[in-house]
Amino acid sequence: MATSASVDAVAAANLRSVLQRVQQAAERSGRGPQSIRVVAVSKTKPVSLLRQVYDTGHRCFGENYVQEIVEKAPQLPDDIEWHFIGNLQSNKVKLLLNGVPNLAMVESVDDEKIANQLDRFVASLGRKPLKVLVQVNTSGEVSKSGVEPSGCVELAKHVSLRCPNLEFSGLMTIGMLDYTSTPENFKALANCRTEVCKALGITEEQCELSMGMSGDFELAIEMGSTNVRIGSTIFGARDYPKKQS
Repeated sequence: MATSASVDAVAAANLRSVLQRVQQAAERSGRGPQSIRVVAVSKTKPVSLLRQVYDTGHRCFGENYVQEIVEKAPQLPDDIEWHFIGNLQSNKVKLLLNGVPNLAMVESVDDEKIANQLDRFVASLGRKPLKVLVQVNTSGEVSKSGVEPSGCVELAKHVSLRCPNLEFSGLMTIGMLDYTSTPENFKALANCRTEVCKALGITEEQCELSMGMSGDFELAIEMGSTNVRIGSTIFGARDYPKKQS
């Protein structure tokens, strides 16, 4: 059985490999690697493993569950840029923002209610505006969160124009898990960006695309992604408890 130290070393090596692949994919798409953010998605992984990746110089980490991020964040340096990428319930907004002062972005805003909740609570804390992405369900799967592509403009306008304590930063999607429709999913998000930018009067550079995970991040970058969310390729397979609350 591998020791904890050897597992940690593997994670650091995996990150270096991912960053190299990101650079190559960026070059293929005519962009510099600095234009791509790698979010190291650490759900179910221990703080010791995150620390090993942090010690390589990486600072951007993502979590899917509020309880997990509020437990981990205080145990790690406060210069980490935390991204919350999971489905966020309105009754967990206060816990998330109170528990993670260095929360950099919520990538999963999928309706006006959660946008309004975030806006109000950010205001009550007096913190700087919180960056958010609008999550779009580009695959049409009932099991997935996200606004329909036809509704992305209205939700982006709501965040941008009616939520002064939020900073609309772009769009996010999760492609089909079997990757069969991934190119179409990514193209759909790029089309949403075109519509949103036109409606808001902003450039495409002002509207991020968060798309691409461990199995498809290189394709996502080649199709315009600026933010990839990579978990198992860095940290290894996830160990889920038998019952996930």
